[in-house]
Amino acid sequence: KSRPRSASSCGSRAVAAMAPRREAGLLLLLLVLPLASAGLSGYFGTKSRYEEVNPHLVSDPLSLGPGAGGALPASCTPLQLRAVLRHGTRYPTAGQIRRLGELHARLLRRAAGAAACPAAAALAEWPMWYEESLDGRLAPQGRRDMEQLARRMAARFPALFAARRRLALASSSKHRCLQSGAAFRRGLGPTLDFGGDEVEVEVNDSLMRFFDHCAKFVLLVEENDTAMGQVNAFKEGPEMKKVLEKVASALCLPVEELNADLVQVAFLTCSYELAIKNVTSPWCSLFSEEDAKVLEYLNDLKQYWKRGYGYDINSRSSCILFQDIFQHLDKAVEESKSSKPISSPLIVQVGHAETLQPLLALMGYFKDKEPLLATNYARQARRQFRSGRIVPYAANLVFVLYHCDHVNTSQEEYQVQLLLNEKLLPFLHSNETTSTYTDLRDYYKDLLDNCHFKEECELPPVNVTAVDEL
Repeated sequence: KSRPRSASSCGSRAVAAMAPRREAGLLLLLLVLPLASAGLSGYFGTKSRYEEVNPHLVSDPLSLGPGAGGALPASCTPLQLRAVLRHGTRYPTAGQIRRLGELHARLLRRAAGAAACPAAAALAEWPMWYEESLDGRLAPQGRRDMEQLARRMAARFPALFAARRRLALASSSKHRCLQSGAAFRRGLGPTLDFGGDEVEVEVNDSLMRFFDHCAKFVLLVEENDTAMGQVNAFKEGPEMKKVLEKVASALCLPVEELNADLVQVAFLTCSYELAIKNVTSPWCSLFSEEDAKVLEYLNDLKQYWKRGYGYDINSRSSCILFQDIFQHLDKAVEESKSSKPISSPLIVQVGHAETLQPLLALMGYFKDKEPLLATNYARQARRQFRSGRIVPYAANLVFVLYHCDHVNTSQEEYQVQLLLNEKLLPFLHSNETTSTYTDLRDYYKDLLDNCHFKEECELPPVNVTAVDEL
C-alpha cells in the first residue's frame, strides 16, 4: 500500500532503536530532523523526488494538478503521443553504497572513543541497510512513480489511451528501466487492451543509451578527467571548503579525513532515505539549506559539463533520438493525410536522466547566458539549469501531435504540444505552448537534416588533442 509522502516525516523509528547512552545527541538530532529534510529536499539534483516538481502529488498521487486542461480548441484530436521517461526512484549505485560504507565504518571507529561527539555517535548507530547488490535497482517507490504516472497520463489523454490502441513500449537494457516500463504498463490496468496483458518491453539502447554508442563522447568526455575540470575545481573551491569544514567539525573528524566525494555521499544518503523510504535521515542533520545549495551546484556542474551545454558532443549525440521522434511524427501526419489509421499512436520509452538532459539541451532548453563554472556559483543562484527541476526521478518529456478541424490554413491542421514533467513547455520559437507542426519542424530543420549520429560521434584524428576537439 502506498503511504503518503511528506518531506517533514520524522525518522523516529530509527531514533527509537538507538542506544540509550546516545540520548543527548539523539534528542538534538530529533529536534532538527524535520526541519532538515524540509529545507534540503529542493536541492537534491538528479536524486530529487518527482514530487519536488509537482508538489500537488504529495496529497493526491493521481491529481493532474492546476491548469490540467490543455490550451487547444475542442476541434483538435490527439493522433500520437511520444513519451521519453526517466526511470522511477532507484537505490544508490554499488559505488555510492561502497563509499557510504567507508564513511559509516570510519564513524563507527571514531565513536568508540568519542562519546562527546553526538552527531558522529548518532550516525554510527544509524543502521547501514544498503547492500551493494541493490546497485541502482528500482525501489518499490519507483514502481509506484511509474504506475501513477501511467494513470495520470491516461487520464490526461483518454482518447489515446482508450482500449485497443497499440502501445509501443521500449526501454534501455538497465534493470531499473525495464522494471519501470513494466510498472508503467501495469499502471494502465487490465481495462486497457493493448494486445494482451503483458506488452513486451523492447530493449533499445541505441536510442535510450545513445551516449554509450558515441565513441567521441565516451573518449573525450565520459572517460576524460580533464573534461570535468570545472567540477574538480569547484570541489577544491571556497564554497565546498566551507561545507567540508562544517561537516568535519560536526563529526569531530580532522578535515583532511573528508573530501567532497564523501560529503556528497552523506548528502545523497539524506536524499535517498527521503525518496526511497519517505523518512528524514539522520544524515540530513549535517547540512543547512546553504550547504545544500552548494552541493546542488556541484551536482549541476557535473550534469552541465557531462550531459548539458558544457560540450557540444553531449547534446549532439542525442540527435539519433531527436530525429527518431520526428520520423514517427512525420509518419503519423502522412497516415492522417491519407486517412489511414495511425500505426503508432502511443510510443513510451524509458531511459535515464542522461537520456533526457542531452535531448533537452539539443532542443535549446534551460540554457543560461553564462556557462556554469567553478568560479561563478553566486552569480548562478537564479540559473535555469537546475537538474532537479528538469530530470528528477520519473521525469518525462512528452510530444503530443494533434489533428485539428475548422482551421483557417492547411498548416494549422496539424499542431503539437510539448510537456515536461506534465507541464506544458513553451516552444522556443514562439514562447507559446501550442505550435503548428510545420513551424516546429522548420525551427529544428538544421538538426533534423544535418545532425548525423555516425559523423557526430566519429573520433577525431589521432593528432588532435581531446581539449582542442572539445
